[in-house]
Amino acid sequence: MLINEKLDYLAKRYYALEKSDISQFQRKARLLQSIWREEKGYKPGLFRGRKTGNYLTMPLAKQTLSNYLTDNIKKVVRQELYSSKETKKLYGKPRIYNNLLSSQPLCFNLFAELKLDLDLATKVFRELFPMQIAKVTTIEFEYSPGRRDIKYTGDRSAFDVYAEFLNSSGGKGFVGIEVKYHENLQNKPAEIKERHLEIASEMNCFRKTALDRLHQKPLEQIWRDHLLAGSILHSQEDGFDSGLFVFLYPRDNFHCSDAVLEYEKCLSNSGTFRACTLEDIASVIKRNTDKIWIDEVIYRYLDFGKITKHQGTITD
Repeated sequence: MLINEKLDYLAKRYYALEKSDISQFQRKARLLQSIWREEKGYKPGLFRGRKTGNYLTMPLAKQTLSNYLTDNIKKVVRQELYSSKETKKLYGKPRIYNNLLSSQPLCFNLFAELKLDLDLATKVFRELFPMQIAKVTTIEFEYSPGRRDIKYTGDRSAFDVYAEFLNSSGGKGFVGIEVKYHENLQNKPAEIKERHLEIASEMNCFRKTALDRLHQKPLEQIWRDHLLAGSILHSQEDGFDSGLFVFLYPRDNFHCSDAVLEYEKCLSNSGTFRACTLEDIASVIKRNTDKIWIDEVIYRYLDFGKITKHQGTITD
């Protein structure tokens, strides 16, 4: 039995064999979440009427928030989903409860503990990002300073994770983060408007010959979020001294890594853009805390060696 046949056999065993996965990485990511679910003793949920390994059963998943790794993380999720000030945020439901593969739960599992421990967040962001960070002051999720506000991008773009900080001179800065996990960046591009081109010109970091390419997949969403960061940075009312857009993804997701390489070729100045892997940020967090939650994050999302071990138990 060939390696890819073993992978498909294992995926089928865990209800994780999906035609929508167009790469081996996507199949592995779905399978890894399905294995984690079974290890936790959770039954597979239903998607379009059939058992699907990376789904939890509803309404139990909503009631228990079993998609989330710690009580602290669940507390932040409840605050985000149910507090009145957060009702305008666009959280995908029910997938934020029942889809183990979704990147929205990943955002909380990776960053919610940092939101509750800003000293740790400061250490992590200082080490990761080339900015003068004295103190991280806040971390938000699904953040936009103004959806559809023409002062910014005029569309519904938002950062998955957003942090503000003070620098050594007391000025303000921010980091806006887009988080990917299983995604292949092949979604149909949204409409490009004149406001997007205005921001691109103000930012002065894009090669003019690359603008047409930036409108297309797989670069368009990266570009839109980068434009959102640029619009915030250039807004005099917001008063930021510095700002950075970060694209965060698993190291082995070549859909993302290839897109990053192409995107960087479209830049004449990379001062407001940074690509980072989930493995990098997990390693930095682990160096700065002895709390076990980060080990649980790594085990659930990044321990792809577990799949190889399972494949080794399959005989011809």
